[in-house]
Amino acid sequence: MQSPLTLHQFLIGLNLRTAEGAALVKVIEHLAEAAAHVAAAVADGSRNAEFADEGETNIQGETQKFLDVLSHKLFLGAAQNAGAHSMLSEEEEEPVSIDPRGLIALAIDPLDGSSNIAINAPIGTIFGLYPVGHGGISAQYLRPGKNLLAAAYVVYGPRTELVLSVGKGTKKFVLTGDRTDWLYVCDCVVPQTACEFAINASNHRHWSSKVRSFVNNCLDGKQGPYGADYNMRWLAALVGETHRILTRGGLFIYPSDSRKGYEHGRLRYCYECAPISFLIENAGGKATDGKTPILELTPKSLHARVPFCFGSPQQIAYFEAANDQPTEHPSPLFSDRGFFRTKG
Repeated sequence: MQSPLTLHQFLIGLNLRTAEGAALVKVIEHLAEAAAHVAAAVADGSRNAEFADEGETNIQGETQKFLDVLSHKLFLGAAQNAGAHSMLSEEEEEPVSIDPRGLIALAIDPLDGSSNIAINAPIGTIFGLYPVGHGGISAQYLRPGKNLLAAAYVVYGPRTELVLSVGKGTKKFVLTGDRTDWLYVCDCVVPQTACEFAINASNHRHWSSKVRSFVNNCLDGKQGPYGADYNMRWLAALVGETHRILTRGGLFIYPSDSRKGYEHGRLRYCYECAPISFLIENAGGKATDGKTPILELTPKSLHARVPFCFGSPQQIAYFEAANDQPTEHPSPLFSDRGFFRTKG
């Protein structure tokens, strides 16, 4: 019986013979090693006190957890050991300069979905790797996502899995029980269509008419314009939503809305939307802000936010074509007397 392909063997097999290619492999391997240490910390239920809030907030105004801080430190150490050029993290206002001679710039969300820690729901890590170009440190990240060399996320769940793309498909690896290696599981392919969508329906009253129209069409089921009954999911962690869509398709939507601070969406371009879009598109899916492919956009600031929708191509087409005119909907879920009141 042939032994499973390891992450190291896969990376060596890419035959990236340039200095940039060698640097890319080195950074990925160090980040994967750091992720194994994060997985161990996440799984260690004997240190419950360390799952509490740190009492500080990050630059996003979010309360930091112990694991947020630990993850940031572990991945920064990995980037330093790998000789990366710099690291842009959700936990820091400015990128950290590491090695001016480095060839790879790292953008990372060290611990996505940390609000799920207390309820033992999916959390993860997201990162993207850019080739170092002209300009200062910030210039390395203020570029379209299509410039990425590689992207990945790690999901810390019942199994710890790493999903990686270097621009040639999207591959899934699983961490071994002793946390010493990553074994290849499969190539990820987003189904062309799937009757499932993920959105935080509690914000219905704040959505644009376009988003309401799309959701209403889904709720209309077989009698509606999409001719199928849809299920709705919401995990409150981007890695979990992505993992589901890469497994069985569907659509994830985090739109802009009328609330203060949400006018341009909520998810950050450099270390959330761009890497996830890179993974999704290399698996045959689509990612958009509702009009423009995410990978074609250029962020205006390091922590810029963007409306984000990704998943199966058929559902993306439905979403982009959704009517942008005010509509009424008879569903009791969204009626005046329903759970999500739209009037009064």
